[in-house]
Amino acid sequence: MEKPSRVVVKIGSSSLTYENGKLNLRRMDRLVRVLSDLQNSGVQVVLVSSGAISVGFRKLGLPEKPHDIPGKQASAAVGQCELMYTYDKLFSEYGHAVAQVLLTRDVVENAEMNENAVNTFDTLLGLGAIPIVNENDTVSIDEIKIGDNDTLSAMVATMVRADLLVLMSDIDGLYDSDPHTNPGARLIERVERITDEIMALGGGSASAVGTGGMLTKLTAAKTVTAQGIDMVIVSAENPDILYDVLDGKPAGTRFAAQ
Repeated sequence: MEKPSRVVVKIGSSSLTYENGKLNLRRMDRLVRVLSDLQNSGVQVVLVSSGAISVGFRKLGLPEKPHDIPGKQASAAVGQCELMYTYDKLFSEYGHAVAQVLLTRDVVENAEMNENAVNTFDTLLGLGAIPIVNENDTVSIDEIKIGDNDTLSAMVATMVRADLLVLMSDIDGLYDSDPHTNPGARLIERVERITDEIMALGGGSASAVGTGGMLTKLTAAKTVTAQGIDMVIVSAENPDILYDVLDGKPAGTRFAAQ
């Protein structure tokens, strides 16, 4: 398989933080090191990073993730600062510049705004910067909300004409049944076509801090594979697995581009 030249990597909230809501700095550093190395090798990288609300509400001293929109927006405003500060510091240590890109659904769906966003991505990538993308939760309301970063990452992969989308999660791929309840569940290593039977394997979010689940990942796969983009779901526990993914080696579940 030809090595991808432009890759979108998404990492979820539960993979970035400990149970107490604090950032998992060791994992973040390992992720940044691998992404920096891939960038050094000539692969253009876009990172879609969750975690703003999860980090923010903990930093504000709130007992749980807010359910009201103002609380979520305030938490996102605080948490996004913390996330970008940490990413900027870590990527700088490996010699790379990062750029914050915050999106809402209207930016993606409005033709003129979409074109402007695409031009921004292309310019940043051409200059060697690493765009770090999140939903703009600080101003997002239901009318313009994307809702989860699996969906956002599929939109971004399509916008930037990526060769590959990698979803890094707290689960290492798609199983033929729920591995949390069935110890004998079998990992499906490759999906050639997303059928109704495959979609039926989706479920809710298994994480207290995440917003996505397997269903949102399968929906993302359906979106990008229809655009000729491969997608892979892998565990975020060891970011070095990205090397295997880009080399085309067996890792997690790969959804073949149509």
